[in-house]
Amino acid sequence: MKQTAITLLCILLSPIILAQTPAPATPPVATDISGQEIQAFIDALPRDRVSDRAIRVVESTGNIRIGVFGVYRPDGVTGDVNVHLVDTTEIYYMLKGAATLVTGGTLVDSYPAPGNDSWVRAKAIEDGVTRRVVPGDVIIIPGHTPHWWSELEGEIEYLIFRPDPDNRLELK
Repeated sequence: MKQTAITLLCILLSPIILAQTPAPATPPVATDISGQEIQAFIDALPRDRVSDRAIRVVESTGNIRIGVFGVYRPDGVTGDVNVHLVDTTEIYYMLKGAATLVTGGTLVDSYPAPGNDSWVRAKAIEDGVTRRVVPGDVIIIPGHTPHWWSELEGEIEYLIFRPDPDNRLELK
């Protein structure tokens, strides 16, 4: 009985053990960004327009880059719909303010983003998912997904985490 249990356990665990990747020759280094650094970075962003700038972009295991971006959006500047025609997922983490975010749906009056062929813009979204976003909320937006701040309740500040499997982001 004991022998059968051990054999069964080995059979069940072998796919998990075999699926693990070997450790790199040089162990990776962790990156940290303090809350004070993040707030100082966002406070230094221009206040007269939407600012979306990299705080840090690092290379992770598997040669995937991951970026942490600070975003400031002034009151009244909802902007147009964005659709990134790449596999990069965006993960929003709201820090300050409240706003309505619409994702998915159908683009209304779409047009190519000036100077960027991996991006499409539009004036609005029909039949998307609408949600009110407040501090502490997280929204995961896969690449190729329309997204749009349709209404702001004042200025907002948020972080965007961008896992970049295509390594388009520059290291910082």
